[in-house]
Amino acid sequence: MAKTMEPKSKTSERMAELTEKVQGSQAWNSIFRPGSIFRKGYSDSPRNRSYVIMNSVLYHLHPVKVKRHAVKVSYTLCLGGLSFFLFILLTITGIFLMFYYRPTAAQAWNDIYTLQTSITFGLLIRNMHRWGAHLMVLSVFLHMARVFYHGAYKPPREFNWVVGVILLTLTLLLSFTGYLLPWDQLALWAVTVGTNMMGYTPVFGDQVRFVLLSGKEIGTDTLLRWYVLHVLFVPFVTVIFLAIHFWRVRKDGGISGPL
Repeated sequence: MAKTMEPKSKTSERMAELTEKVQGSQAWNSIFRPGSIFRKGYSDSPRNRSYVIMNSVLYHLHPVKVKRHAVKVSYTLCLGGLSFFLFILLTITGIFLMFYYRPTAAQAWNDIYTLQTSITFGLLIRNMHRWGAHLMVLSVFLHMARVFYHGAYKPPREFNWVVGVILLTLTLLLSFTGYLLPWDQLALWAVTVGTNMMGYTPVFGDQVRFVLLSGKEIGTDTLLRWYVLHVLFVPFVTVIFLAIHFWRVRKDGGISGPL
């Protein structure tokens, strides 16, 4: 029995020595900053817990301290996280759809039909993208309703409430511009109604309508304009305001508000 136990003990000792040597190396310490649970000699203390939050890319989204009720699912309903998850889902499925879609009036509808009938999992991905967009509009609206109901828009969070209103507007724009891309009769009439409404904007309404239509009437370049808005311009602006939103949540004391 002693002979069989000795190799195991020596192996464990060697592994411990190797682990200690690696964790004490300069390369290891350059990757994991002070306070990390992967650093040599880590101890569970309030100071090191703060280091873990401040020195982590993902954990840094949250403040070091939060109110106890703010981490309850029944308080936030995870609506903010769900909205962000749906945005990521729409980004991934949208990239997949871009491989099979050409933003031209002659090819758009045929590409959508081919995607649904001939591409493996094409119909599934498109439905995930479509229903994800609907759910994102609903979740962002409910998230703002939750924030309003709990008074989380009050000082010092009033600026972040304005950012949230902008994000809701961008979410609606993402949904509307994506609704037009199949370029069927519903899309054509939606473009007509939407651009006519924007044409009534005071002072520069005609100029806005001309830019969105790429002319005075709906033409071959109109679809390309809306495609660029959907896959590039609006998502780019949304990412910027999401970053501001997350940063202000952290700086304003976390996902909470006065009870």
